[in-house]
Amino acid sequence: MEILGEIVFIIALAATAWMVYRRATTIRKTIALGKDVNRTDQPGRRLGIMLRVAFGQKKMFDRPVVGILHFAVYAGFVLINLEVLEIILDGLLGKHRIFAPLFGSFYPVLIGFFEFLAVGVLVACTIFLIRRTIVKTDRLQPSRHHEMKGWPAMDGKIILLLEIVLMAAILTMNAADSVLQGFGNPHYPQTGDFAFSQFLKPLFANWSESALVVYERAAWWFHILGIFAFAIYVTYSKHLHIALAFPNTYFSKLTPKGEMANMPEITREVKIMLGIENPADGGNNEVPERFGAKDVPDLNWKNLMDAYSCTECGRCTSVCPANLTGKQLSPRKIMMDTRDRLEDIGQIMQRNDGKFVPDEKNLMGDYISEEEILACTTCNACVQECPILINPLDIILQLRRHQVMDESKAPGSWNMMFQNLDTNQAPWKFSPGDRFNWADAVK
Repeated sequence: MEILGEIVFIIALAATAWMVYRRATTIRKTIALGKDVNRTDQPGRRLGIMLRVAFGQKKMFDRPVVGILHFAVYAGFVLINLEVLEIILDGLLGKHRIFAPLFGSFYPVLIGFFEFLAVGVLVACTIFLIRRTIVKTDRLQPSRHHEMKGWPAMDGKIILLLEIVLMAAILTMNAADSVLQGFGNPHYPQTGDFAFSQFLKPLFANWSESALVVYERAAWWFHILGIFAFAIYVTYSKHLHIALAFPNTYFSKLTPKGEMANMPEITREVKIMLGIENPADGGNNEVPERFGAKDVPDLNWKNLMDAYSCTECGRCTSVCPANLTGKQLSPRKIMMDTRDRLEDIGQIMQRNDGKFVPDEKNLMGDYISEEEILACTTCNACVQECPILINPLDIILQLRRHQVMDESKAPGSWNMMFQNLDTNQAPWKFSPGDRFNWADAVK
């Protein structure tokens, strides 16, 4: 039976590794569709940002209670995986608690620490689930934000329930293990009671040895197979940010948030018009195939990484002035729509040997509407609020540039402003020589 268990475990581990690798390859290829952008400057500063924001959860603590609960889940996820290492080695070698002889009397302390983390995860996830289903936090409700209808709402609940059940499984597994030690079963080394699971031992007080073995083994298998399933599920879920938050914060924009990236072609034209640059002086005189972005390949790779990294927490939308005044714009939806488009393209690439074959759909129009992008005030509130430094505004601006410059779909009031800028070098319709008249009135 032990050999059969090892074989089943190896098959499960190999299948999980293959599916995660396959999924990661698809994500990497779709992100690589984006245009190149240099985010390798100032590596020391970038590393510091990553350590503070991704590893240290700095921005989560802008809302202290939620920040503490999220940190409990985050720390538990990272550190409990050390115990998962022992479980994997046990499964591969057909052993049980392989680290117990190595750590000796310190082993119960170590497991007690892991149990403390498990209890923290269990409590935090229970509170988060209550906030979603009973308290009904506004930014997470499908009735208020239509992008959260269907799968996005279900996704968050599934993850929370799965984590609660997994933590309960590991605690009851340890309790059954402690009881079995009293039977002198050689498979269960004498380690003593553990910090939290010892209080669950009364649940198994009247169980027979065979029943305890069955439960302990069932809980062991459920826990490890649940973790394998979680590893696969995360790659399809908003919880992909568990992995992508680190590179996403490292490659974040370092320039001031209000500084927009100018288009080199337009900048050159303006300089020539103002006489700052001579058209004969080198430079790129080629007209680009497209101004702005119509589909995801027109965006840069960091925009696409942002989309995959989005946690769907809704903090960006909760502070968006356009959304708060009833406009269609939701920065969270912009990121979710971009990811949905990437997912559709990923499926096309899988069917065509890794190549993207155009499907007559575009991010602009088929996923994101004109009304949404025109509502943006470019205030950067969404950028400031994001806990992992995602930049929805950059995508909005690129989509809007395409609508205005390629499709000529600017509102009439905008066209009037553009004309005034062209003729008067100001948004208002008066002579450039009169622009400082207001100062004379102040004297």
